[in-house]
Amino acid sequence: MSEHPYIKVEEVMSPKVYTIAAKATVREAVEMMRANGVSSLVVERRDEQDEFGMLVVADIARGVIAENASPDRVNVYEIMSKPVLTVAAEMDIRYAVRLLVRFALSRAVVIDHDRRPVGIVTLRDMVLSHDAAADTA
Repeated sequence: MSEHPYIKVEEVMSPKVYTIAAKATVREAVEMMRANGVSSLVVERRDEQDEFGMLVVADIARGVIAENASPDRVNVYEIMSKPVLTVAAEMDIRYAVRLLVRFALSRAVVIDHDRRPVGIVTLRDMVLSHDAAADTA
């Protein structure tokens, strides 16, 4: 059995977090995704007691395009996922992978000690990093 090095989520995450208000329109969300070359946006919390949401392209496909709805008349909060899974920046990627797999998710919001979003991590990011680390161990 090979021993895998400890890899923190923050070492493999994408550090850019693009956020959007829950009341923004889907058109605004699509424009933001296109402008930044991303396929997901973190939906901002209303206050400190609220949880983050996430909007991904599949939500738009399912909630707007497949329903023949207008992206100008649908708000982000109507089709987003909430609450979204969050993982600590210092978490070992093996545990983060287990969480994502357990809940059949492809990505999570990475948060710091103050629950501020500091990145997005995907299963792809972690699997490829884990495999590369195993090859060098």
